[in-house]
Amino acid sequence: MSTAFHIESFLDNDSETFTYVVSDPATNKAVIIDPVLDFDYSSGRVHTASAEIIAKYIDDSEFTIEWVLETHAHADHLSAASFFKNRYQAKIGIGKHITQVQKTFKTLFNLEKEFLPNGTQFDRLFEEGDEFNVGNMVFNIMHVPGHTPADLAYLVNNQAIFVGDTLFMPDIGTARCDFPGGDAATLYNSIQRILALPENTVIYVCHDYPTELRTHECAVTVGEQREFNIHVKEGTTQNTFIEMRETRDATLSMPRLILPAIQINIRAGELPLPEGNDTRYLKIPINQL
Repeated sequence: MSTAFHIESFLDNDSETFTYVVSDPATNKAVIIDPVLDFDYSSGRVHTASAEIIAKYIDDSEFTIEWVLETHAHADHLSAASFFKNRYQAKIGIGKHITQVQKTFKTLFNLEKEFLPNGTQFDRLFEEGDEFNVGNMVFNIMHVPGHTPADLAYLVNNQAIFVGDTLFMPDIGTARCDFPGGDAATLYNSIQRILALPENTVIYVCHDYPTELRTHECAVTVGEQREFNIHVKEGTTQNTFIEMRETRDATLSMPRLILPAIQINIRAGELPLPEGNDTRYLKIPINQL
């Protein structure tokens, strides 16, 4: 079986999010990881310009999309998972602990009784140790909580891993842990599992927030993270990490799109049901975050 596969990255400049299309050249089967739905907060309008760029690449390449894979329910952008599911009849996958996230935010947003926090909005709820094939590619699931309870990483052919919001590029560090259900000690342990992979394993990050000294980057090896990551390089103790992470998190503002994003993303990218006037609404809880 061939171990070759191709990774194409797409940067959403607004949220500084990377979406990936991972494909098997032998079969033209592919997956999409963490797609972005465009949202204009000031007007309340969604659109699919970013998703259409990815769709054109997929169509031009004649890929068969089998999965849309979410690393977690994102707080900084809306998911385009539903768009791609409908366009390509793909399945949507996320971690099984999304149910915990759904329960938390159903309460926070006082969502309609029809919204069930049981994960059925998704086609599959992955858990630690799960494995599935897409063409000749083998995907292994790692549960890597800490940023949220439901974060996953997707390891492909034991060569590349898509880590969501755990590790960032080495000069940026790690993801925050102050969202509901987040925990710095848990994130430290999750990151140590990622860093225990072979040093030539390539890490693909979900976000990059570069300094003025460089442009956006999305890939780095495990070995480089061990040596250079400013938050968790080799020798960093759990206590040191927790103190750093909790101190830093206390200074951070909530992400600009967290309120609309969470309401959409716990629904697998679907908009809320229309109300009696055929209009869909998102809620803004006052003084809750």
